[in-house]
Amino acid sequence: MVSFLRRLRALLQRLGDEQGPELAEAWQGVLESLVAPTAADASALLVAQGSGLRPVATIGLPEGVAGRTFALGEHPRLAAIAEAPGVCRFAADSPLPDPYDGLLDDGLSPVHDCLGVALRDGDELIGMVTLDALTPGALAELDDQGLLAAAELLGTCLRLSRRLDGARLQLALQRDDDGQLPRRLTGWRSGAMRKLMASVELVAATDMSVLVLGETGVGKERIAHALHHGSRRADGPLVVVNCAALPASLIESALFGHRRGAFSGATSDHRGHFQMADGGTLVLDEVGELPLELQPKLLRVLQEGEVQPLGSDRLQHVDVRVVAVTNRDLAQEVAQGRFREDLYHRLSAFPLEVPPLRQRPEDLALLVGHFLEENRVRLGVGNLRLSEAARVSLAGWHWPGNVRELESLLARASLLALASVDVLGTPDARRRSVRIEVEHLGLAPATARATEAPTVQGDTSRSAVSPADRPVDETLGRGSSLRDGKQQDALPQDALPPEPSLREATEAFQRERIRQALDAEGNWAGAARRLGLDSGNLHRLARRLGLKS
Repeated sequence: MVSFLRRLRALLQRLGDEQGPELAEAWQGVLESLVAPTAADASALLVAQGSGLRPVATIGLPEGVAGRTFALGEHPRLAAIAEAPGVCRFAADSPLPDPYDGLLDDGLSPVHDCLGVALRDGDELIGMVTLDALTPGALAELDDQGLLAAAELLGTCLRLSRRLDGARLQLALQRDDDGQLPRRLTGWRSGAMRKLMASVELVAATDMSVLVLGETGVGKERIAHALHHGSRRADGPLVVVNCAALPASLIESALFGHRRGAFSGATSDHRGHFQMADGGTLVLDEVGELPLELQPKLLRVLQEGEVQPLGSDRLQHVDVRVVAVTNRDLAQEVAQGRFREDLYHRLSAFPLEVPPLRQRPEDLALLVGHFLEENRVRLGVGNLRLSEAARVSLAGWHWPGNVRELESLLARASLLALASVDVLGTPDARRRSVRIEVEHLGLAPATARATEAPTVQGDTSRSAVSPADRPVDETLGRGSSLRDGKQQDALPQDALPPEPSLREATEAFQRERIRQALDAEGNWAGAARRLGLDSGNLHRLARRLGLKS
């Protein structure tokens, strides 16, 4: 409890800070100190986000869980914890599916022991703490009163955090206009995205024109949405127009409107996008595709705040904040005479460049978790997760299509993984965990080869090993052996040593990988980085495997 209180004190000192790794580490430290004396294999601190819960600190769960939102309506155990006045415990044979089934122990076992306690602000649910164990009864001796006392202190920190700035912690999601599950992630781990989001927050409060730049698929449109939702115009209309999709002959009418009879086919008056966005934000997607002849009219609207519909002799005043989006280098377009310099400077009053995914690998796990949760909901499965080989394969890919490519790839891989489970005939496939393997990703063979574990000597791939150097079972088939260069008869089946179970084989592999990482790095922190694990999770795994006391 002393450690827990010390961590809480450090957390309180950081609650006024901006989003950043220091605050995230403070929440993580609080959870670790709370759970350390228990026998839990996994735990999570979740905060309320709309009708769901969002993890802000986890132990023993995959890194990508931070990108997920657990809707209470889809997870009956979390809903039960939310309704319980005290500690909510679940029997080992409870029929209610656990939200973490298939995510612990590399998915080899379902969660057996589970409990949680809700955190409240008055009658309002603001979060919860969950503890899970793979061994039935492992949490039976946990002191409920002590956990409730700690939860009350933790809830006080949550309440203080909310009242400092109105935010639901630092890992919040911005809800889109359609009211569906949130789509725009914040709380990024990479310095590049944290810097970008700080700039978004800074300029969103103004009426300055913003130019959002970046490669195809990096998420420029979502940055434009964030600018609108963070502005004083958030209650006004958000109008998005794709300049590249409009026929050249209709662009002026689409943007500025027209009067009946202004041209052939104009049978009625039409409001343009600027009029539709009056009092709100107009997003000009692919603004670099605008014809040169139309650019002076757009410049006039930006300068004077007035539009003149086709066929009208009257100007109409509009109050519109313009956000321009492009994947082109507009400065180069200006130099080559394809874009007006004065319009470029007007649009780029505050430029924002979204970094490509390959330059921010720290954000990959967060995005993967977010998209896996979306696909889990869409496909109706208990959990979607990546095998270790699939995770390594994703981490090694260069993402030419950026976040959009990742989203599409995981949607396709999720469907293929579910199909492979159904083919195997598992009766409850759609309620259980589904694992995405390397073959479901369909990445280039070169990437798959690069992710294979090297052999101890010479970093030689398995395919390069000669048949004579391969294990006996692989060369000759089970039950055969070589002795003095000659094939021997198969041993009787009852003379063969018993095969290890899948769990035993997996644990043996984990022990060996951890030992190799420790030998290479010389310390636990370096080993955690080498293995791509959170340091606390590695220590807990090592204790479970008997590698440390």
